[in-house]
Amino acid sequence: MTAKPDRVGMGCDDTDFAGFEPGAVAVVDRGLCTFGTKAARASAAGAKALVVVNQGGAFDGNTGAPQKIPIVGVDATQGAAVANARLVTVATRTEIRRMTSHNVIAQTRTGATHDVVMVGAHLDSVEAGPGLNDNGSGSAAILEIAIRMAARYPDRAVRFAWWGAEELGLIGSSYYVNTLPAAERAKIDMYLNLDMAASPNHIFGIYDGDDSDRVGEGPGPAGSARIERAFEDFFVSRHLPYTGTDFSGRSDYGPFIEAGIPAGGLFTGAEGLKTQDQANAFGGTAGVPFDSCYHRECDNLRNVNAYALDVSADAVATVITTFAGIGNEMQSASSP
Repeated sequence: MTAKPDRVGMGCDDTDFAGFEPGAVAVVDRGLCTFGTKAARASAAGAKALVVVNQGGAFDGNTGAPQKIPIVGVDATQGAAVANARLVTVATRTEIRRMTSHNVIAQTRTGATHDVVMVGAHLDSVEAGPGLNDNGSGSAAILEIAIRMAARYPDRAVRFAWWGAEELGLIGSSYYVNTLPAAERAKIDMYLNLDMAASPNHIFGIYDGDDSDRVGEGPGPAGSARIERAFEDFFVSRHLPYTGTDFSGRSDYGPFIEAGIPAGGLFTGAEGLKTQDQANAFGGTAGVPFDSCYHRECDNLRNVNAYALDVSADAVATVITTFAGIGNEMQSASSP
């Protein structure tokens, strides 16, 4: 199949495809929404195929389900070549391998198990980089909270999850939610997500549970708004700035939302560019990505913003404390 390539930006909104010529191959950048969303938008616009361009090296990922059009992922160098070609022939060689990934699940010994507060972070990184911010930061933060929780006696059980294969399409969390019996899903009162908690050029983004920002995918399930308010209360109490961030479906809250489970959490930013208003509020540099090392080799320990991680961990610990009924017993998750 041969067709013209057409670079359409992120490919997350119908407006990205304004002026797109049906029958062309859509070329989009990775990020801001799921691969499935990009595929659906491209298909609806009449694309014959979709090419997703990674920010750096080798591409990992999947759409989670068969799509109507062929989809391939390429690295940044290949993406530039495709976008600048006059014609592109989409021909792929597919190799199917069965591989095993693991989720790690732990729960407090005490607390009501019919009304569980759940918190999670993904353990994996992309092949191109070690992933210290994405998502060693979130994984480490909830591990520290879990360690401190072991000496506490919450009124409601707290369940901790470290997800596998998030970068490949939310595989670990999707498997968990989809294979959990309905009666067990009903026992999860809420899910809190921590993915990228230490971005160098950070913001403090609270997932917009009530869709008050009117941006993107809409509100979370009923109950998500109270989670958003609990995070807002933390930042107000610390006299710290915060902003809303959309439930775009890019992280492990996605399967929980689809199952109707209230969700929320924090996000300090990925490949998106910081605006001047955000720089005025949070500091840092406008016009620069929140994390310039997102999905790159340089996402190492030097890429971790200790201040952002400290605040993010404290915020999640405080919200867990609020909903699990521990009072003020649990110390700051990041304090010595």
